[in-house]
Amino acid sequence: MTDTASPLPTGEEASGLPTKPASNKERMAIDRVAMPEQPGDERAHNFGEVNQGLTYQLAMLEAERCIQCPKPFCVDGCPVRVDIPRFIRLLRDGEIAQAAESLLSDNALPCVTGRVCPQETQCEQVCIRVKKGNSVAIGYLERYVADWAQKHIDELPKANPAPTGKKVGIVGSGPAGLTAAGELARLGHDVTVFEAFHAPGGVLIYGIPEFRLPKDIVQAEVDRLISEGVKVELDSIIGRTYTIPELREEFDALFLAVGAGLPVFMNVPGENFKGVYSANEYLTRVNLMGAWSPDSQTPILHGKRVAVVGGGNVAMDSVRTARRLGADEATIVYRRSANELPARAEEVHHAKDEGVKFEFLVAPVEVLADENRWVTGLKCIRMELGEPDASGRRRPVKIPGSEFVIDCDLVVVAIGTKANPLLTGSAPELKVNEYGYLVADEYGMTSMPGVFAGGDIVRGAATVILAMGDGKRSAAAIDSWLNGVWPPPAEAKAKKPERETAVAAG
Repeated sequence: MTDTASPLPTGEEASGLPTKPASNKERMAIDRVAMPEQPGDERAHNFGEVNQGLTYQLAMLEAERCIQCPKPFCVDGCPVRVDIPRFIRLLRDGEIAQAAESLLSDNALPCVTGRVCPQETQCEQVCIRVKKGNSVAIGYLERYVADWAQKHIDELPKANPAPTGKKVGIVGSGPAGLTAAGELARLGHDVTVFEAFHAPGGVLIYGIPEFRLPKDIVQAEVDRLISEGVKVELDSIIGRTYTIPELREEFDALFLAVGAGLPVFMNVPGENFKGVYSANEYLTRVNLMGAWSPDSQTPILHGKRVAVVGGGNVAMDSVRTARRLGADEATIVYRRSANELPARAEEVHHAKDEGVKFEFLVAPVEVLADENRWVTGLKCIRMELGEPDASGRRRPVKIPGSEFVIDCDLVVVAIGTKANPLLTGSAPELKVNEYGYLVADEYGMTSMPGVFAGGDIVRGAATVILAMGDGKRSAAAIDSWLNGVWPPPAEAKAKKPERETAVAAG
């Protein structure tokens, strides 16, 4: 984590700072700073964080690039509507504690979003500076301020709301659940979060690798929410430990944010051979259960030639994890071209730097194995792009007679996830759509009065920040419901999910 000794460094720490620009014209002449990172050949062999965070000098230089637009499109581009110009202006003016306070008031998990949010397709994409170059590095600045806040949390004011006497139960401690918990606790409600695993964080803790999002960062964010009054019950499987009807009797309102964690498979011959993982299992064993450590009791196969099927962020996380676990060859197998890769450009760049290979326009047709059923290869076929499909991307079409084999001893399938029916199966009153996702109205209310839902269990597998946006809006709607104000104000109205099916990485 980046640390700053004081809001206004002096002496050697402040040396190298630029003279403050006198005009926006001078600000427009400043180039976007680069994020310091571990060299690719080093980080491919360790689980340390890749991005190292901005120094004070770099953060202040980047903050100067913001021209403080009268119409800040960046705020509209943010699913949780962070007042981006405000926290950047406060940082630029040396008021870092106030910048942190502003950021935390808008974003329940800024250390997380500063690391894994795809700012380049959201707030940064609509930055006015894109018209004449590169956007302001909003994500880098968010991380800088959030990391400072995490290390200086005792210096920041704490909310002390009057208790409302209302109890809210939240099912799932992922990004949507934690965001809703933080918002509701600050409003004075008694909030309890139920988590099925033995550690809180949901996909943040089991799905995203240490080298992208360190576990101590997530735990510190959770600890801050706990200090604000949020209670967390671990090892609580809703649908087994408790049912939704049971929780509804105990709580005045519920928010269901269990994600969409059921893996999707390829449905090709040989997929049940030894040495084939779903990305969910592979990453959970490594991230949540520490299988990367020699001292761990959780087994994990250390493949020497690993093929990862898919092109999304989960596929990048899997293939980069394989390299760190000792793979001499780690290959992405993706059925479309590089132009259609859904993964973040930064993750693709990091993967290439770490020696990952890419097989584009290639689709698996069979997993091969030896007489003992251990994987020996992945039989594939070449593809070409045809007309666009429902996703808007050009549909891959097989090229007859182009089959070939990728030699490998481990295959990781990372082509998407879908809703797990465990929770919904325990509450038949909850309406689901044809894909098994919960149906919620424009305010996040499900078919059960007082039961709200958001995140991947409603919209299908998507990004952390979209789930957080759902959590924030649902919290506002729940507060209105508890206060007898219905329908709620416009800010509690949820955006229509971008997809009603799981987002496949292929």
